[in-house]
Amino acid sequence: MQTVKIPVSIDPLRAATSRLVYEGVVPGQTLKRLADLCAGNCSDVAVSLECGVDLQGIVYLKGKAVTELTLLCQRCMTLFTTEAAVEFCFSPCRTQAEIDELPDAYDPIECDEIGEVRLHSLIEDELMLAVPLVPSHDVAECHLGSKDMAVGEIEEAQQERPNPFAVLEKLKSK
Repeated sequence: MQTVKIPVSIDPLRAATSRLVYEGVVPGQTLKRLADLCAGNCSDVAVSLECGVDLQGIVYLKGKAVTELTLLCQRCMTLFTTEAAVEFCFSPCRTQAEIDELPDAYDPIECDEIGEVRLHSLIEDELMLAVPLVPSHDVAECHLGSKDMAVGEIEEAQQERPNPFAVLEKLKSK
């Protein structure tokens, strides 16, 4: 199968009426914001995208994106690779009223000034949301295993301090 590049932007209305289907890749080096979250460049993103109109007449962009990310394990501070896969279903909206009436199955997406959607940015945003907040290996694969690390000393519980509101309690009983 031939590797085809996904277009940078499309007109969602025209693509939906033509029922276009895109299968291809987004080059990893073009996704600068995603690369900043990773510990290096991310690999090319395999994308499948279907454009159409549902039974209610709603234009949609439905698809899946999969890539390999190199992240820094926050437990043992070594690099590891993980797969990031996202599924999405968007509908272009122009006004707040359209967004409010949109069914929950669709996420709203804004079109630019000429009515196009930037696919590369859309895919990059979805993959950025899939990056874990605290990246780490599975416990079985991590070099430190199940040993938890603590930085600094944990102080013993201090003697119980008097309650500063005890005076108010005395006034309340009078």
